[in-house]
Amino acid sequence: MRTKLISKNVTINGRRTSLRLEQTSWEGLTDICQCEGLTLHELCSLIEGRRQGASRTSAVRAFIVTYFRTVAAEYGALQRGTASMILPELAAKR
Repeated sequence: MRTKLISKNVTINGRRTSLRLEQTSWEGLTDICQCEGLTLHELCSLIEGRRQGASRTSAVRAFIVTYFRTVAAEYGALQRGTASMILPELAAKR
């Protein structure tokens, strides 16, 4: 699966920079911001404050995955068969 990276400007701790992420990652960040009542800049600044040696983009991606894994575990969505809703080809193999 090949995806296009999209660059967007963000302000992290008062400094303007850019991040290159997949469209799905940008959408995930937007969803998280809405759920948490934060702007994109505020969320990226918080992620930056906890970044330890990883690249900024990698830290943002890891945060997105961790956030949604935590939500899935909290609400019981971590179960067999969930991936087939995203990748219908899996259902055909079972």
